[in-house]
Amino acid sequence: MTKVNHQSIIQFSKTSIELAPQYYNYAFAIHNIQKKLTEETEKEFQLFSDGETSNEIWEVLEEDLIIHPDRVQSLATVYDCVETGVISSNHNDKQMEFLVKASINNHLYYYPDYQIALVRMPIYQAHDNMEHDYVFAENEQVLGNFLTYVLKRKREYIKDYVTVFIDTEDGVENEKEKITNLVTREDVFLEESMKKQIYRSIDEFFTNSGEFFKTYQIPYKRGILLYGKPGNGKTTLVKSIANSISAPVAYWQITEYTTSYSIKEVFSSVAKMSPMVLVIEDIDSMPEEVRSVFLNTLDGATSKEGIFLIGTTNYPEKIDPALINRSGRFDRAYEIKGPTQEMRYQYLLKKNITNLISKEDLTLIANSTDGFSFAQLNEVYNAVALQWHYEQQVDVLDICNELKVDNRKSKELSWDSDSETKVGFNF
Repeated sequence: MTKVNHQSIIQFSKTSIELAPQYYNYAFAIHNIQKKLTEETEKEFQLFSDGETSNEIWEVLEEDLIIHPDRVQSLATVYDCVETGVISSNHNDKQMEFLVKASINNHLYYYPDYQIALVRMPIYQAHDNMEHDYVFAENEQVLGNFLTYVLKRKREYIKDYVTVFIDTEDGVENEKEKITNLVTREDVFLEESMKKQIYRSIDEFFTNSGEFFKTYQIPYKRGILLYGKPGNGKTTLVKSIANSISAPVAYWQITEYTTSYSIKEVFSSVAKMSPMVLVIEDIDSMPEEVRSVFLNTLDGATSKEGIFLIGTTNYPEKIDPALINRSGRFDRAYEIKGPTQEMRYQYLLKKNITNLISKEDLTLIANSTDGFSFAQLNEVYNAVALQWHYEQQVDVLDICNELKVDNRKSKELSWDSDSETKVGFNF
């Protein structure tokens, strides 16, 4: 980790109450930072504000401070009365631990190889006390070289994460989630020809920079729609795709706050990561008032260039037909059906259920769970494991029958067999 320099550029104790408004003035702060940079590097720096990079510069800085601390120098903190570190928690399968790391805020960081300095700091003004992002560079050419590095670094590290975009009342929030639960293609149970089509399409898109598309003069963008009942493997399929390609993956969570602005912001952000995969789960929840903007964005000449778009829905009847009736939007729609008897057998076999029951009992389960989703088969396994743990024997038919009753009641929203009570909302 980069060694933090705690020498402050602006020291609150050396000013007076009368000078405080001037002390925290924007120009005052910038002047002192530029002075510090010249002292440290013997170079003159120009100031650039960062309002358009969707946080890429600062994400890369945060990664470099941890992964490549040799590339970044901490020259000083800005204010001596503002935090210099952050307490965070790290969760894993065994325990939770607390970590203390350098704050991105209130620090003057310097990339000597690129002669670029970065500052994220508060500017205290009566009408606008907010954090602002600033980049200091000798000239625009130097800045351009650094921005090229930023995009390259983001593509490198983002492969280990899924970028999650969430539309909120305050705009688009984005966060990174570490890929920990690896799902392989062998973990996906689909009808074989469909599975082959989907993975073949994915592989050609990300092999040799899409050479297949150039060779056959096909626009370098692709969209597939996965639909079907919940619990039948749509999410597992998407996870397996993320784990099996060496390209960034982003997940976009549509909400009631999705707007024309958020649509443009998300596509602008993912375009910088292309070629990449963009997953839009529950695409049927796209607010009606912005659907035309979404369709126009998909039709744009460059907005989807290098983007493999995957949409999922549990309610295909709610999908706007315009999404799948034109090439370049969603080119193919695949129904992810419930597992067949053979799939149910193989799925539970892969979960090593035969460590608990015989293959004959496994066959009984496979034959007795017609209509069960993969998610419901997981519950079968859990029930088998629990009964075996306590009783050292398992009644598989009894477990299957109990779960069938529960599933039926869940579908009918009827949990009291002796009354007309329904679970749900009555208006």
